[in-house]
Amino acid sequence: MFKKDLQAAPKQKLKSSVQRSLRQSLLTTYPLLTPYIDEVMPKKASLSSVKLPDRNTLYVVGDAATPVFYQQDSGDILPHLRLLHRFPRAFPSVRVDRGAVRFVLSGATLMAPGLTSAGGRLPADGSPATLEEGREMEQGVDGEGRWSRELAKGEPVVIMAEGKEEACAVGLLVAGTAEVKEKGKGPVVEEAHYLGDGLWNLVLD
Repeated sequence: MFKKDLQAAPKQKLKSSVQRSLRQSLLTTYPLLTPYIDEVMPKKASLSSVKLPDRNTLYVVGDAATPVFYQQDSGDILPHLRLLHRFPRAFPSVRVDRGAVRFVLSGATLMAPGLTSAGGRLPADGSPATLEEGREMEQGVDGEGRWSRELAKGEPVVIMAEGKEEACAVGLLVAGTAEVKEKGKGPVVEEAHYLGDGLWNLVLD
């Protein structure tokens, strides 16, 4: 989605009501972000939007225009990689093996074999498909790098890389993790934001 360099439009400060709505939407989508939300979106710092090509909007915080999230049309709000590197455990993740990393970092569709191999990580077999209401804060990564529940098609997901500490991409699942394990082939994440892409390299005034 962001393979080319981007030209950003001027920042537009968001109204307080819009900021509150966005904040609530983030916590609903990413409950594990709750302990950090005041660091991500300080109440006294202004939140602005920046229009990008292909109907994308980037949200930035403060005078330094620190990127935090982006959104296409009215779809899911996805974390910018710079935010992911600050709060890595606040977002559901999968891991690709070493062989898949170069494809992810070229903007290619993430395919199932990169996740189902020995170096890849999907949720452990037997993981719950959903969490009981009120237990959202109990999810997370185990000692082997596996998320504690199955992730559904259409859900935002962070892509970690074998042997690396920081996330290399983020996008939306086009297949649920249970289906990926069952079939072992086919696309898993398309149109991801990845390290070195136009969104990562975007310079804001």
